[in-house]
Amino acid sequence: MKTIRSEIFGISKLGETVYRYILENDHGMRVQIINYACAIQSILVPDKKGRLTDVVLGYDSLAKYEAGSCFFGAFVGRYANRIKRAQFELNGKTYFLPQNDGKNHLHGTYTKRVFPAEIVGDRLIFHGVSPDGEEGFPGTLTFDVIYRLTNDNELIIDYQAQSDADTVINLTNHSYFNLNGNDGSTILSHTLQLNADSFTEGDCETLPTGVIKPVDGTPMDFRTGKQISEAVHDSDEQIRMCKGLDHNFVLAGNTSLKLAGVLQSEATGIAMRCYTTQPGVQIYTGNFLEAEPGKYGVTYPQYGAICLETQHFPCSPNYPQFPSTLLKAGEEYKQRTIYQFEV
Repeated sequence: MKTIRSEIFGISKLGETVYRYILENDHGMRVQIINYACAIQSILVPDKKGRLTDVVLGYDSLAKYEAGSCFFGAFVGRYANRIKRAQFELNGKTYFLPQNDGKNHLHGTYTKRVFPAEIVGDRLIFHGVSPDGEEGFPGTLTFDVIYRLTNDNELIIDYQAQSDADTVINLTNHSYFNLNGNDGSTILSHTLQLNADSFTEGDCETLPTGVIKPVDGTPMDFRTGKQISEAVHDSDEQIRMCKGLDHNFVLAGNTSLKLAGVLQSEATGIAMRCYTTQPGVQIYTGNFLEAEPGKYGVTYPQYGAICLETQHFPCSPNYPQFPSTLLKAGEEYKQRTIYQFEV
C-alpha cells in the first residue's frame, strides 16, 4: 500500500486544526478520513467501467460537518445507537445520560470532537480519552480507532478501549453508502443480503422492545438478497413506524470475524462486503435524509444512502437477554469491522 499523507482540511470553531488523511492502495482505491469525528469523508473505488466512484455521503467543508446532524462517516460512541430513557443500571447504581433524542440517549459526543492522530506504517490511528462521568458514563475510557486500507480493497476499522472502572461501551462507524456514487440517486434499487435470521423488534421511538423476532415471513428477510425497495415500500408496521429500515439485525455466528452482508449496485457493478466481530448490524436506509446538501453540490434525497452500522444491540444495558456491552475495569475492548469493495 502507498504511504498515508495528510493535508489541512479546515479550522474548527474552537480554533483546532483539522486534517484530512488520504489512504491509497496499489489499485487506485482511495479513502479520505478527517480527524473531526474520525469521519470517513470519501471512499473512491473503481466501478465496472474503471471510473473512480465516491461511494459514501459527506460534506466538502469542516463547517458543514460541525453544523450537520446526520453523522456522515463519523466514529460513534461512547454508546452507539439508543439507550432508553437515557439511563441504565450498573453494579446497583443508576446512571443518567443526556436526553438528546427525545427522552432517550443517541450515539454520544464523539461525533463532534477533534481527535489526535498518528500514522504508524499502513495504519492511521486516532487516540481518545473520555473522562469519568462524561455524559454520565462511569470510568475514564481510553481508546484508539484504527483505519487501514489493504490491496484487497478492504477498509479495516479496529476499535480498542480500556476503562479504569466498570462501564458500558458500544462503538461503531456511521458511514452512509450509496454504491451508485454521490449523484443524488437513492439506494432503493441496491441489492442487500444479510446473514441474519432475526432482528430486534422496535417501537415507535425506534427503541428495542426487548423482543428478538425471526425475519422469516417479514420484510426484514434479506437472507437470500433482495432489492431494498421491497422492504422500504412494505406496509409492515415495523417499516411504517420508521419510514423505512432503522433496525438492528442479529448476525449469525459468534464473536469471531464473519460476513454480515453484501450490498450491491447494478448501475455501477460495485459490491461491498461487510465483515465484523460484532453481534449485530443496524440497517438505516436514510429515511430522514430530506434535501440534505452534500458533497460536489449534490443534494441527498430520502433513501439517498444506507448505513451498515456494526454494533452491539441498542439499549443492551437495559435488556439482559441481549449480548452484554459491559466493559469491566482493566479489561480490553476489541472489535473489528471490514468494508471490502469489488466489481
